[in-house]
Amino acid sequence: MLRMWRVGLLSGLALAAAPAHAFIAYVSNEKSNTVSVIDTDSWTVTKTIKVGQRPRGIDFTRDGKFVMVAVGDDDTIQVIDAKTQAIVDSLPSGPDPELFAQDAAGKILYVANENDNTVTVIDLEKRARLGDIQVGVEPEGMTISPDGKTLINTSETTNMAHFIDTSSRQIVANVLVDARPRFAEFKHDSSELWVSSEIGGTVSIIDPKKHEVTGKVTFEIPGLRKEAIQPVGIGMTRDDKTAFVALGPANRVAVVDVASRKVTKYLLVGQRVWHMAFTPDEKYLLTTNGVSNDVSVIDVAAQKVIKTIQVGELPWGITISP
Repeated sequence: MLRMWRVGLLSGLALAAAPAHAFIAYVSNEKSNTVSVIDTDSWTVTKTIKVGQRPRGIDFTRDGKFVMVAVGDDDTIQVIDAKTQAIVDSLPSGPDPELFAQDAAGKILYVANENDNTVTVIDLEKRARLGDIQVGVEPEGMTISPDGKTLINTSETTNMAHFIDTSSRQIVANVLVDARPRFAEFKHDSSELWVSSEIGGTVSIIDPKKHEVTGKVTFEIPGLRKEAIQPVGIGMTRDDKTAFVALGPANRVAVVDVASRKVTKYLLVGQRVWHMAFTPDEKYLLTTNGVSNDVSVIDVAAQKVIKTIQVGELPWGITISP
């Protein structure tokens, strides 16, 4: 079985994009140590997969054939066959892997290891650990620039976004942001990097060439203390016109006009909204709500919550089939 997924991965890398099929969402449930599988046609959970301890970061391989999930307390990345929905392999991360990012070709995986302040570099074809990059304290947010040349890692305690050259695997710049940066997202045209700060309550907007903070998105919700507004996940539409920001215990997703950097609307979702994922057609945005143990479905065009789906305990990450 182990050989099968590696062969599948290699063949997928050599092919063009996988053919379209019904969208399937995978949700990591941090407390119940499971992954919930959601059919986006029926909006129902069709299967619950038992995985390792404390699953958080989750993503499809580029060919759509496998789902990788970071199981932090087991110090590894488990691999789920998307067809059989069974665990078929694991990848060698460092201690307490949390979020990860893969290059555009799906050959290299970069993993943030929260407990030893490193990013592990993994060759997905050979399933081999190529080395580690030392970063700040409690690394978490991970993303790669659209041109593939720069890896971004945010470190929660150091309060920095680290810019890492993917060729040399060296840090080339550190940018100080507000307290406890959780997530990073590039605009699709590469002109800006957005970094959420959970305790700082802001999203810093960074010029990726100058390595400078050029602005911040702030949030204000009537009736809520400022401390209760904690930005985490960020999702940006492909036209770079609208960003959605999950606000944690504020139980809301902010809709942000990217050009003006102003919030235009707050959407009430489940409790402690954390990460989000668009369906590939960008009609829907799904959010994981950690305290209410559910997923909210947002109609992107209408900017309206249309559905709530119960999943496992403490849903954290989400990925949707390409």
